[in-house]
Amino acid sequence: MNKKIGIAIIILLFGQKFSFAQSKEQLPEVKVIARAQEDKILLRWTLNTPIAWRKGNRYGYTLERYTISRDRKTLPNPEKLIIGQKFMPVSMMEWEGIAETSDNGAIMAQALWGESFVVEGGGGLASIINRAEEQQQRFAFGLYAADQDFEIAKKAGLGYIDTNIKPNEKYLYKVISNIPQFELKTKEGGVYIGIIDYEPLPEPVDFVGIFQDGSTLLSWDSKLLKNTYNSYIIERSENGSTFKRLGDIPYAAINKEKSENNRTLYIDSITNDKNYIYRIKGVSSFGEIGPASNVVSGEGKKVLKFVPYLKTKHITSESDVELTWTFPEEGNNDITGFTLKRSDTDRGGYKPVVTNIPPTSRKVSYTKLRATNYFKITANGKNNNQRDSFSMLVQPIDSIPPEKPIGLEGKVDSTGVVQLQWKPNTEEDLMGYRVYRGNLQHEEYSQLTESPHENYTFTDTVKVKSLNTKVYYRIIAVDQRYNKSEPSETLELVKPDVIPPTSPVFTSYTIKNGVVLLEWANSSSEDVETHYIYRKGKDDLDWSLIFQSPKFKNTTYNDSKVEQGKYYSYTILARDQSGLESTPAPPVSVIVPKTTLKSGVKGFYATVNEIDKTIVLTWNYKEPEVAEFELYRAYNKKPSLLYRVLPVETKRFVDTGLTINSNYTYIIRAIFNDGTYSRYSTIKVKY
Repeated sequence: MNKKIGIAIIILLFGQKFSFAQSKEQLPEVKVIARAQEDKILLRWTLNTPIAWRKGNRYGYTLERYTISRDRKTLPNPEKLIIGQKFMPVSMMEWEGIAETSDNGAIMAQALWGESFVVEGGGGLASIINRAEEQQQRFAFGLYAADQDFEIAKKAGLGYIDTNIKPNEKYLYKVISNIPQFELKTKEGGVYIGIIDYEPLPEPVDFVGIFQDGSTLLSWDSKLLKNTYNSYIIERSENGSTFKRLGDIPYAAINKEKSENNRTLYIDSITNDKNYIYRIKGVSSFGEIGPASNVVSGEGKKVLKFVPYLKTKHITSESDVELTWTFPEEGNNDITGFTLKRSDTDRGGYKPVVTNIPPTSRKVSYTKLRATNYFKITANGKNNNQRDSFSMLVQPIDSIPPEKPIGLEGKVDSTGVVQLQWKPNTEEDLMGYRVYRGNLQHEEYSQLTESPHENYTFTDTVKVKSLNTKVYYRIIAVDQRYNKSEPSETLELVKPDVIPPTSPVFTSYTIKNGVVLLEWANSSSEDVETHYIYRKGKDDLDWSLIFQSPKFKNTTYNDSKVEQGKYYSYTILARDQSGLESTPAPPVSVIVPKTTLKSGVKGFYATVNEIDKTIVLTWNYKEPEVAEFELYRAYNKKPSLLYRVLPVETKRFVDTGLTINSNYTYIIRAIFNDGTYSRYSTIKVKY
């Protein structure tokens, strides 16, 4: 099997259930988890290092069960039962059939049997397996496939269902690696459980949805159930009865154990003004699907682009007023019309007083004025969305507003203190000014002054460490009858740049023909000038700059100045126009494999011993650093299969399992301590 795996997935690594953290002094250990159901117990296990896992696949595992208690009483002598002594992966030929029908089966088959394991693309995979060599990648992907499909875990010799159990008993399950101790010392693992420990799977908790323009943001508390569910099925319905899954595979997000964010987020694209209903179901490491969460529903709404602005008021009598407003002509097609709203105070309680104003109108008359009137004009969108203007005070007597303030200017210092000033108005009845601030030029600004500000200077404070690089101000003059002037011209101030750019991240890497191929996502900051890639060898004290990319020109780099068999780490950072540098990206560490095969086994001979009915194989190989020999055998027209794994000191093998009048083919190769192979040596024998 030589399929290359190219998949784009977010891995909730199997290690969240099986803790793989260990120091150099600790032995590889079998990690075991279990789940009780109403009539059976499900078991999963694995060795917790790549080398131990590979050898465990070759030698298998022994599963023992000890009955510890019965009828809630501890037995004086636990009752031992050997369930199986050779749990190991099924044959390579059987995996070929599994891989045709199961993506997870294909991943596991490649991890177990593939001649090479090259990860191409995959985006965020590089950030998860950023220090992996080939066998570490096999290890990680193999455990991922087992975590996503319990049937695949069983086929790989890493899972078992115990149905021979009693409800009044509790058991200690012990899993022992069959790896010979002289080859690799390992520690056994176990778990204590019984049917009495059965609990139904819980519903996902705190599932909410926020419906926006063209999208739905779903979120739920995944940290609370992280030991129960490793992924989630997200379902959507348009009629409330028929739900369809979003995506072919369950959605899994990386949860950092020390992260303060307990929630998982998912964004779904939707059509505005159409009702959607969502729910989620958790998926356990044993392939169980839990109950559905509560449902959330809603519609996406298009945000109305423009905001009306009440411009003038013309009082024609004590009870009549004519109001005019501005609204861009290009926004007429997005609205059904306008509504005039009135309130006695500026603090709220506005009610419609004139409705169904045509979209092309920019003035309206009102004939029921009171002593004090506050008006707003509302633009009514075609999608039931609305935008309100600023309020305008109308008083029948002395309703002439002040002149529009002019000369607004200001500056922002390095600490975020803003100093504003403008030319004072000359009206005798001027009460003061209202100051407004916005983070975006075309948004509705926030009022900073609770009451009219009497001076013509103003001090404000803004955050310089924020995503907005600019801040906007307007002022309105207010007289003693609360008449408001037109807003001043908008003042745009640029904040000092004290925020380093966001970090670029490596999205994938491959090693091909001795060249390390790096791919990254550029920093999202707009003022980035250059990206820098640094490299450090295993024995190097400092990082070395190997490549710099101006602005956003490059997102890939091929490092050919590496040596086979050497260990390298890479990182990347961005520098902006102010000379500020981002935090270096998490390093990606690789080992450049030795791709040149060593010479084959010499002197490989076969002799037929008709008296003993055997075939005697002999060979001689003097290359250093040999770990073992792999012997393959084929007979007649059947394909060759791995027949024996022989110790390094072996120079002779006697084959006794023979069939008369058969043609045998023997293939041998050496396996070296660094994981590389020699060329194959082949001999054919007629018996």
